Amino acid sequence: MSEPSVKPPTILVIDDDAEIRYSLSRVLSSRQYQVLEAASGEAGIAHVKKGPPPDLVFLDVRMGGMGGIEALQHIRSINPKQLVVLMTAFGTAQTAIEAMKYGAFDYVMKPFDPAKVLALAENALKAHADLRAVGDYKPTINADDYREGIVGSSPVMQDVFKVIGQVTASDVTVMITGESGTGKELVARSIWKHSHRAAKPFIAVNCAAIPDNLIESELFGHEKGSFTGATGQRLGKFELCDGGTIFLDEIGDMALATQTKILRVLQAGEIQRVGGTETIKVDVRILAATNKDLEEMVKAKTFREDLYYRLNVVRIRMPPLRERIEDVPQIVDFCLQNLVKQKKARVAKVSAEAMALLTRHTWPGNVRELENVIYRSAVIAQGDAILVKDLPVEIRGNVALGAGEGSAPPLAVETATAPAAVHAVPAAQETPPGGTALTLEAALDVVFARLADDGPLLPQIEKALIARALAADGNDEAKAAKRLGLTKAALQKRLKE
Repeated sequence: MSEPSVKPPTILVIDDDAEIRYSLSRVLSSRQYQVLEAASGEAGIAHVKKGPPPDLVFLDVRMGGMGGIEALQHIRSINPKQLVVLMTAFGTAQTAIEAMKYGAFDYVMKPFDPAKVLALAENALKAHADLRAVGDYKPTINADDYREGIVGSSPVMQDVFKVIGQVTASDVTVMITGESGTGKELVARSIWKHSHRAAKPFIAVNCAAIPDNLIESELFGHEKGSFTGATGQRLGKFELCDGGTIFLDEIGDMALATQTKILRVLQAGEIQRVGGTETIKVDVRILAATNKDLEEMVKAKTFREDLYYRLNVVRIRMPPLRERIEDVPQIVDFCLQNLVKQKKARVAKVSAEAMALLTRHTWPGNVRELENVIYRSAVIAQGDAILVKDLPVEIRGNVALGAGEGSAPPLAVETATAPAAVHAVPAAQETPPGGTALTLEAALDVVFARLADDGPLLPQIEKALIARALAADGNDEAKAAKRLGLTKAALQKRLKE
């Protein structure tokens, strides 16, 4: 008994030029695609409306009567999932921007390169099949059940939740440690929300972001005339937070002089404003966090030993994401549901292939990096699901866009936890199969081959070098700048850009 025949994919070509329709039909028919034609935007819309919808539409931008951009909007309003490739002989910025703004899968330049047209059609039809495959996607969690924002069911996260519950009933000082991007502030906020101080303020202070000459004024306030620019009395964070909880983030970056005053608050519950003589009583619970090794800093005498022991009464270690990779699907679902709720994206699903790549990545930037990747991917996704093609190149690595799940896994990459989620390019393997370390030129050959078609190379390589330097030096900008041969100011300018 013969196998039932599989219906070939249907491609609709909309163009008012008969020669273009003929040549494009010949190219596409060479792959056994069923090609339909429409000589105007209006005729193409009528075909889509009549149905069944084609698997893919090639649509000319400039036609007599209705133009391609207007036709694209009509087609997408009829079928929001319809994949459309625009065709144009005028590769202007406006065309590209409008094409992607109104949901085109891609656009192709005239005159056509047959090989590129076939590759584009293959990738688009693969995306079409992937979108159908994720139709029955079932989220692993309901974001409403995770109001604290800390997501995960792995054993290490269950241990974190237990300790949070144990410390909420008292005013014990808690030290939260972990790499950047692991969610230390979320832990602090959770402790506050479940404590008896929940009705009082929670104030977070990033000690690394405030210059040393201003942090004392920021924390303890100042009197009028106490320094240049002090035109009036100002209350500090501790006074404003009286009765509540103050979270000192990145406390390892605090100057020794300020550390001494923090110790006094812990010991006596007292502060003095800068330039003042009055002792002010405050009732504040202190939670602290750092991504640095405070024990080593104590040995190096860059952090006060007595303050360390006062802060480190209870320690909560937030594990890096690579130690709880099984939590990635839950975090992805949490991010997507919140993006949809906040109307920042319409995508609420992830294809199985894309999720496999997400759970294979090492996430050096931790949860913050994953959140940024999901946001970016959800924004550029053209259907209602994130596909492999929507992931950044550093996540999908060397997986071809038309490939199936049997493709080679992506190379592990590193991404610094730098501002603006600076992403690194895929790393060349340090030791190839032959066992000989790659030379610089060989490594550059790998990078060039990988990124040659992804736009200007220098900005990508510069981002990658900055990200690697920051990661290697524990996000110490001074050390990273020295490694790169830059001044700290020059590095900060590049990070800001």
